[in-house]
Amino acid sequence: MLQVVSRSVKIPDGITVNVDGLRVEVIGEKGRLERDFSGSPFPVEIKKEDNEVVVSTYDTRRRSIAMIGTICAHINNMMKGVSKGFTYKLKIVYAHFPISVKVEGDKILIENFLGERAPRVAKIVGNTKVFVKGDDVIVQGINIEEVGQTAANIEQATRIKNKDPRKFLDGIYVYEKHEGLEE
Repeated sequence: MLQVVSRSVKIPDGITVNVDGLRVEVIGEKGRLERDFSGSPFPVEIKKEDNEVVVSTYDTRRRSIAMIGTICAHINNMMKGVSKGFTYKLKIVYAHFPISVKVEGDKILIENFLGERAPRVAKIVGNTKVFVKGDDVIVQGINIEEVGQTAANIEQATRIKNKDPRKFLDGIYVYEKHEGLEE
């Protein structure tokens, strides 16, 4: 006899979810997110029933059940994103050379890092918004993956190689992550 393993995600008020096969679209007050889960290496089925999204599989292996949890977490993050949004705050830290950060199009220019002449460049991913306020860099958006990747790109752009990390603490570091967009 086949055993069905399933988990569900409750749809909050004010959010519309459309399911077409393995493609999930979430629409809320902040915008619209769409994701295709057909790349899953395990057989998974996604359905909308009443006021929840149900993810299920007939495969009872541990990794298949873990994939169900992963897909549910992605759908939950999409719902949080279209209702509240996500904000990451980064702090600009320097000891000797004052770092200047500018946003130009889909890139962030980090100038005068450790006194270097050429600016370091970090890529802004997707529809993420980046603001520089004093010694803070604020990264905001509705897609948590794009916001997190943009923040990681900024941190990686200021990584110091071939020097003692205990002595050279200069860089741009994430110090706060939370739900909700700030103005």
